[in-house]
Amino acid sequence: MAVQKEPRRPVDYGSSEAANGLSVFSEQFDSQFAYNGDDLGCHYEHAQTRFVLWAPTAEEAFVMLYEDDQDTEGRALPMLKEERGIWRAAADADLEGWSYTYRVRIGQQWNEAVDPYARAVRINGTRGAILNLEKTNPPGWEHDARPSIEHTLDAVIYEVHIRDLTIQPESGAHHRGTFIAAAQTGTWGPDGIATGLDHIASLGVTHVQLLPIFDYSEDSVDETNVGASYNWGYDPRNYNAPEGSYSTNPYDPAVRIRELKQLIQALHAKGLRVIMDVVYNHLYDAYRCHFSQLVPGYYFRYSDIESRTLADGSGCGNETASERAMMRKFIVESVAFWAEEYHLDGFRFDLMGLHDIATMNAVRSRLDCIDTQIIMTGEGWIMGSTLPDDQRANQHYATALRRIAQFNDSLRDAVKGSIFNPQSKGFISGQDGMEQAVKSGVAGEIAYSGDIRGYAAEPDQCLNFVECHDNHTLWDKLSLSNPQEDEATRIRMHLLATAIVLTSQGIPFLHAGQEFLRTKQGVGNSYQSPDEINQMDWIRCARYQAVADEIRGLIALRRHHSAFRMRSADAIRRHLAFEEAAPGTIAFTLRDHANGDPSRHLYVLYNPARKRVRVPLPKLGQWKTLWGLSSSVQETENGSWLDAQELSCIILHIV
Repeated sequence: MAVQKEPRRPVDYGSSEAANGLSVFSEQFDSQFAYNGDDLGCHYEHAQTRFVLWAPTAEEAFVMLYEDDQDTEGRALPMLKEERGIWRAAADADLEGWSYTYRVRIGQQWNEAVDPYARAVRINGTRGAILNLEKTNPPGWEHDARPSIEHTLDAVIYEVHIRDLTIQPESGAHHRGTFIAAAQTGTWGPDGIATGLDHIASLGVTHVQLLPIFDYSEDSVDETNVGASYNWGYDPRNYNAPEGSYSTNPYDPAVRIRELKQLIQALHAKGLRVIMDVVYNHLYDAYRCHFSQLVPGYYFRYSDIESRTLADGSGCGNETASERAMMRKFIVESVAFWAEEYHLDGFRFDLMGLHDIATMNAVRSRLDCIDTQIIMTGEGWIMGSTLPDDQRANQHYATALRRIAQFNDSLRDAVKGSIFNPQSKGFISGQDGMEQAVKSGVAGEIAYSGDIRGYAAEPDQCLNFVECHDNHTLWDKLSLSNPQEDEATRIRMHLLATAIVLTSQGIPFLHAGQEFLRTKQGVGNSYQSPDEINQMDWIRCARYQAVADEIRGLIALRRHHSAFRMRSADAIRRHLAFEEAAPGTIAFTLRDHANGDPSRHLYVLYNPARKRVRVPLPKLGQWKTLWGLSSSVQETENGSWLDAQELSCIILHIV
């Protein structure tokens, strides 16, 4: 079935008389109509199904009930309007397995839309589905529990796309590219390497971050023809239901739910927490989406109200108005639903800098009621928006967003070079003047000293990375910016970059395949590139197992030594000391804090030079190499010295 894109119609914003004389664009609209109840959406019981809709500007409203996918006429169930723009209806029958939409009259225009709160949807998300969600629970779901973690700073995050993980035949998985393929254990690839979930667990990471798993637009991936196209999924259609292209049967709305729960259950069984990548900052189409069909004009920001010109800070055609009461309510309740129904352990907010501070803090507060160790991260980029600057949840106002980590683009660009210029170089590729920015990342972007300071008040607000799904992979970036270097040299640069992430304060983040030098063949924005570009290449993983083993060792080292994950800015200022080092290198000690033993210390050197360097070691005891290649500690009458290999990270400890 070909995807038929619905034509746009002129928008009727309705008569102000339907909303007590108020326009949806007025500042008074929320005070008159914001609804605090917790019952929006569809509520199924065996003998009755209830429907609650918020649509203050509608003059008539119906629930349209459809018995199956072949039912094109439907049955109209009238809804009754109450105060604050709430419409209610109840069907006294067992409707399990039926589908539904809302049909409303706004002014002279009739609109039909999916329930924004729909928790299950039919093929391509065009109708909500009425289900008993308890029946979607896999066996043992009631015993599924979040793996224990003492503090979010103990996290090591690994980001992966569902399809990428198993779509290559060499993954050894069945039903490749789906939730259940990602949940499989005991899969083997070339040379007998573990693949898929077993490979991830073998790395020692603590959290798996999944690229969008909510239902996204069929304009990107048609669920009736899954193999015809590829997409990352950053174009939301139905926020509260899983994407059908990752299920073995997208026509059955219960299957995608059950199979996603099976994946989460399998990850938890491996001791891995699960982070969901959420995209509340925009929708796939501001005119066709359910929000605009039901309450036109309310949920989005406008650069010009008179002309109804949409704001577009997202670069995707629109941006949602998180500061409006019912959009904020939706975001908070949606996140809580995923955390509770699917046992999710964290949320990564796409383009968080477009959201307002109050909404992000409201989400944090709601999640704390569920589990205080549910992690929140976000892209706090400084972006254009019609939202007042001091309300934006970006790096400028990180101190107002406690216990929400922001991606550290400063460290990323300082380490490898600007992402906006593929040829630019960074610290690991010999660019001068990057030391201070790297030191700020090492200190977790806190106010460490007069000249070493970043956006964070505390280290749990800093997420360090050098590679993610966006932009060139680290390997491709190094290939483009250092074409004259041989492979062995670029491997050492790659390991140094990853070592910086894993030895810095804050939360470390790795992109899937970073451990085996993932390449996307030079494609810098692969959001709709084919599987051949995006897939996890298990042949390459087998080839570079030695590199993967080095990363495993670094992760184990970080998890073993609490000095790399100090809990507070005060602790970092007390125990982290930058040491004398050769020009262009960075050295620091973690003093009196190695696993809580005040007699033990750690020493770390980053050497990006193409030559060996000799640096003095602090007189704290007898030093011994803990991690690093072809380096040695030398004792002389004048003290200890480290003779360090070119392009390396060396970690020492006191014997």
